[in-house]
Amino acid sequence: MSRLRAFAVLSALTAITLPMIPVQWVALRIPGELKRRLPVVWHRMACALVGIRVREIGRAAGDRPLLITANHVSWLDITVLGSRMPLSFVAKSEVASWPVFGLFARLQRSVFVDRERRSATARTASELGARLAEGDAMVLFAEGTSNSGNEVLPFRSALIGAARHAVAGEGEDVWIQPLALAYTDLQGVPMGRQFRAHVAWYGDMEMIPHFMNVVRKGAVDVTVVWGGPLRVSPGDDRKMLTRRLERSVREMAAEARAGRALPAAGTESDSEAEAAILKAAKNG
Repeated sequence: MSRLRAFAVLSALTAITLPMIPVQWVALRIPGELKRRLPVVWHRMACALVGIRVREIGRAAGDRPLLITANHVSWLDITVLGSRMPLSFVAKSEVASWPVFGLFARLQRSVFVDRERRSATARTASELGARLAEGDAMVLFAEGTSNSGNEVLPFRSALIGAARHAVAGEGEDVWIQPLALAYTDLQGVPMGRQFRAHVAWYGDMEMIPHFMNVVRKGAVDVTVVWGGPLRVSPGDDRKMLTRRLERSVREMAAEARAGRALPAAGTESDSEAEAAILKAAKNG
């Protein structure tokens, strides 16, 4: 049954993806909002087909320029966040050469960064700054890598600082908003530490087998928590800012993973657990 499910899901994904690729390719080359809106439609359909249910707490800031700093658990993060609003990602340079997923990253208008070459930071900062200045919300996975989903790794300050300077270099402020992702349930049952590896993609895990395993089982619940946006000025200390963002994301992710009486996905609630998460977001 799981193989039949995987076949059905992949067939449906292929059927909706193939006609949308040339439309997005054209949209990238003409003025207008279609290039930003079409990926949201695709990600929402992908979530529905795979069985990803998103529980969202808080909301994205409406101010621009906006850089979103998030923890990173899995390739699923892209689809989860992409289904929430128009945005693009800062991705490592090797992603551009990946089969299929590299194409998707380019169609999502990702900014690619070579983390092995410090000399590439200035070019990345310039491109990122231009995109932020144009009003694009950009997502930076600030840990620099994915992990088991049971923790948040230290944030790297280099790109946070580069993004800030790229936009704020001429005296303009930039908004930076922390965001936490926590995968909580698998087929309606709390994951716990031992089962979170089902969705976490990190280390030497092979992409295709991991992708197929997620598609076969489906029914994944994920909590997305938006922290309070920070208005950052050119003179603000980069390392202090990074530590503050990291602390906020770590606290929000921990509260969300605990999942104490969280509302069901797709519903709203004033539960104590949600209040605790929002408190962590504001205190960050």
